[in-house]
Amino acid sequence: MAERLVGAESGPDDEPALEAALRPASFAEFVGQDPVKERLELAVAAARARREALDHVLLSGPPGLGKTTLAHILARELGVQIKITSGPAVERPGDLAAILTNLSPGDVLFIDELHRLSHAVEEVLYPAMEDFAIDIVLGKGPSARTLRLDLPRFTLIGATTRAGSLSGPLRDRFGIIERLDFYTEAELRSIVERAADVLAVQLRPEGAAEIARRGRGTARVANRLLRRLRDFAQMRAGGVIDGAVAAEGCRLHDVDALGLDRGDRRLLRLMAEHYGGGPVGLGTLAAALGEAEETIEDVMEPYLLQTGFLQRTPRGRLLAPRAFTHLGLAVPAALGAPAADAGRQDGEPDEPKPVPLL
Repeated sequence: MAERLVGAESGPDDEPALEAALRPASFAEFVGQDPVKERLELAVAAARARREALDHVLLSGPPGLGKTTLAHILARELGVQIKITSGPAVERPGDLAAILTNLSPGDVLFIDELHRLSHAVEEVLYPAMEDFAIDIVLGKGPSARTLRLDLPRFTLIGATTRAGSLSGPLRDRFGIIERLDFYTEAELRSIVERAADVLAVQLRPEGAAEIARRGRGTARVANRLLRRLRDFAQMRAGGVIDGAVAAEGCRLHDVDALGLDRGDRRLLRLMAEHYGGGPVGLGTLAAALGEAEETIEDVMEPYLLQTGFLQRTPRGRLLAPRAFTHLGLAVPAALGAPAADAGRQDGEPDEPKPVPLL
């Protein structure tokens, strides 16, 4: 899938130096997620008072909401070093053993995409989290022996967009489990106003409101829109981003008033025009769009579900009436008409009444 301006996933267009500059450095600078932030602040204060390592932390939620940022803040507030890796990067148990044995007491190990750890690596992580030790097998066959290495007490912070994909034993070893939710427009407005100060961008209040409205409830998306609108304003509007400039710049980048881009509208229009609004199976949608199922499920669907355009039912994906209205199409009399079942995957149960999850 091509890099999307409003996609919350990371990519080569992220401009790492700017991303780092825009990242809040403390709980005080971090906007939103107030209940989560309050609980984490309390846990950090207690750990520092006891001079202990913070309990292991699991952060879940859609991409772009600040899981990595919170991991950096936790390490900074604890006054320790943070070592960063990701599930796909740790391919073998030996890779994880090398990382763990290089930690210092109290250090934070941050593993992004935790759900993508292999089973063999996960098995090594269990004793490391629980007993602060790892078992290394030396040799092969009858002469093989096990060597146990003690580890310093450290804090593992895991981030995942698929908490349900984690195994029960791994999830149970986290003492602090928090889920991050989408931001409100008011919170996104505060985020982009802070980012504008960092970037020295002239951002008018109505411009900030326009970006927040199209930011998909995601801090990363709002900041990315701000950077692209900075370019647009510099070349075509004297460097000032007001409401009109923000709206025109977003139109140039094909981002509509609700933050949907061409890919989102393509998905909605496919369901509306080819399958009567659904229900239609995820595999069918992926084949028709030429996208991977994971791309649709992790990148495109979360915001469409949150806005109420899309529903997940036992029979498949189903469009809500407001999706037809947004596309300028007539709403079918019955969204669950038998003709819509043509897009349903084999093996999906035939329920008479779809039950929306949202």
